Amino acid sequence: MMVQRPIYLDNQATTPVDDRVLAAMLPYFTERFGNPSSVGHIYGWEAEAAIKQAREILASAIHASPEEIIFTSGATEANNLAIKGVAESYFDRGRHIITLQTEHNAVLDPCHYLRSLGFDVTFLPVESDGLIDLNLLEKTLRSDTILVSVMAANNEIGVLQPLEAIGDLCHAHQVLFHTDAAQAIGKIPLDVEAMHIDLMSLTAHKVYAPKGIGALYVRRRNPRVQIAPQIHGGGHERGLRSGTLYPPQIVGFAKAVELAIAEMSSESQRLTELRDRLWQRVSQLDGIQLNGHATQRLPGNLNISIKGIDGQALLLGVQPMIAVSSGSACTSAKIEPSHVLRALGLPDELAYASMRFGIGRFNTVEEVDRAADVVIETVRSLDLKN
Repeated sequence: MMVQRPIYLDNQATTPVDDRVLAAMLPYFTERFGNPSSVGHIYGWEAEAAIKQAREILASAIHASPEEIIFTSGATEANNLAIKGVAESYFDRGRHIITLQTEHNAVLDPCHYLRSLGFDVTFLPVESDGLIDLNLLEKTLRSDTILVSVMAANNEIGVLQPLEAIGDLCHAHQVLFHTDAAQAIGKIPLDVEAMHIDLMSLTAHKVYAPKGIGALYVRRRNPRVQIAPQIHGGGHERGLRSGTLYPPQIVGFAKAVELAIAEMSSESQRLTELRDRLWQRVSQLDGIQLNGHATQRLPGNLNISIKGIDGQALLLGVQPMIAVSSGSACTSAKIEPSHVLRALGLPDELAYASMRFGIGRFNTVEEVDRAADVVIETVRSLDLKN
């Protein structure tokens, strides 16, 4: 007998590969399996052509030029390449870096590493709704500030930062601006020119493509950004990231982004309606609160806390029926409360009792309604036990 799998509502952690993406990838595992660096025969030419086209699609999605796209293994590597690469290239100009307390660990950890090497890193607090305080950012900028790193969309609470306003500030002060857009690509409009973004980290597996592939946008003009490579050997990707490129993943990444951009308007509306429907249903519970800005957030993200409820008991209670998480998948093995929720000012009790819903492309109204019922029933049963 087949066991019914839980409803998947953890699309901020990862997404299933879309069938259309898989179909685009398959030929590059078999017939067109060449190494794109093998420029002496048709197998290499086919792979090289596919990667060139993919680079053009990804560049177009963020209003960049193809040569500004550097392929990586994912957003974690892209963040490390951006932050460490800038620090190494610009340390003679200054050693001050600014980021937010609510960033992903793939940004926070490289910053802590640089601090151990003598860099001065400011970890700015955020407002209670998760948004940056632009006045505080401007006051924190110094003559020796070389980089500001602020994520486009938060992976836990879905909050969308005002990228254009941040970019304007950085541009006016001649400070480089990096954004981790892992959660944002294909979900909200991104324009590196209008937003004055100098470096942007991207990943495929949040947008219905495979894990293990990502990219870093590196501005080439006005200003030309210099970054030191973090992986050496072979000189691939303009010498910035050595390693044989993986055509099936790159083709899949580009196809996924192409589909997401084409469907962004209608899908954003659909996901927003599903998210609001879920919130409307569960908000009847006593002691429940929404974490993060109510509207300036990813369409499919809902992060809640319920006062008086044990977070682990709640997750265990809903797990047979729905797959959700209490925060970042990268830190889910840790038992500390979310650093993001703590930065919003939540006490540990509420930070522990949080739940993140990530509604995605393949979720339905019926699934959302069922998820709401499961959460309500589980919370009420836990209340009775208390």
